[in-house]
Amino acid sequence: MKQEVKIPQATTKRLPLYYRFIQNFAQEGMERISSKELSEAMKIDSATIRRDFSYFGALGKKGYGYDVQHLLTFFSQTLDQHETTKVALIGVGNLGNAFLKYNFQKNHNTHIVVAFDSKAPKEGKMISNIPVYHPDLLEEKYAEYGADLAILTVSSRSAQKMADRLAAMDAKGILNFTPERITVPDSMKLLTIDLSVELQALIYLIRNSDK
Repeated sequence: MKQEVKIPQATTKRLPLYYRFIQNFAQEGMERISSKELSEAMKIDSATIRRDFSYFGALGKKGYGYDVQHLLTFFSQTLDQHETTKVALIGVGNLGNAFLKYNFQKNHNTHIVVAFDSKAPKEGKMISNIPVYHPDLLEEKYAEYGADLAILTVSSRSAQKMADRLAAMDAKGILNFTPERITVPDSMKLLTIDLSVELQALIYLIRNSDK
């Protein structure tokens, strides 16, 4: 029995980025690329690219590089680009509003279909053509709109409670933008992006770049 290869999370995060740049190469009419060319375009060292690609078998040939159309097809299938992912947004403050206005315009297969906010009326309202309901209707409307996963932009004190409700509904995953370190069942996928931590890391790099 063939053992399944475990893909590192860092590699997983880079897959959509690879796909975006390979799309750009295809649009420019390029038929093949080298790891060096991809490295220069993405600002990622070529050794990392080759290691990432190696998890998926022989994607290229030594001395030839990578066939652009082959990579395009591979990443499209790997990332399920032909299937639409429906997203629920929970929390429509400043960050939530920005998500509603953007609504993944560059990702044609990912869309926010419904949102929830404590200030929304029970009957709902429209913001950027997206229906926004009160969280009391989370279970009902999440199912009604067929959401696959949720983005959390609520306050820290509400984050775990919302995560628990999503877990009870068998939501597939959460993209957490709150500073709270929430916990979810093993059956759910969780990715946390703490903007304040990322900013502090950037400040540290800037201040220590010349040391």
